[in-house]
Amino acid sequence: MKILLDTHIFLWFISGNTKLSTDVRDAICDPDNEIYLSAVSIWEVIVKYQLGKLALPESPEIYLPKQRDLHQISSLALDENSVGQLANLPLLHRDPFDRMLVCQAIQNGLTIATVDPEVCAYSISVL
Repeated sequence: MKILLDTHIFLWFISGNTKLSTDVRDAICDPDNEIYLSAVSIWEVIVKYQLGKLALPESPEIYLPKQRDLHQISSLALDENSVGQLANLPLLHRDPFDRMLVCQAIQNGLTIATVDPEVCAYSISVL
């Protein structure tokens, strides 16, 4: 399975947060699965960090890639074709970061690991 981690799922995973379900943790750790973190999530975390809404042990531009590499999670760049998916995406979710993750999942045939009910409302594969 090819899995795109929603930002909160990645943060829960790297911090060992108990909010992360065993099923999702197992899917992330399964070597048969391809796990991705979007550049959009890095952007989102940096914005929240700068606004003082998210504390991290190091600055996000250092900490997040380090954690992604440590856990063998691939980076997913934002490309024009993914952005183009916005033209057909219903406005079920107002958060621009989450909307772009949905677009990337559609464009790249990925399952999204999330607990966000608004992301789950889209006709996409959700873990």
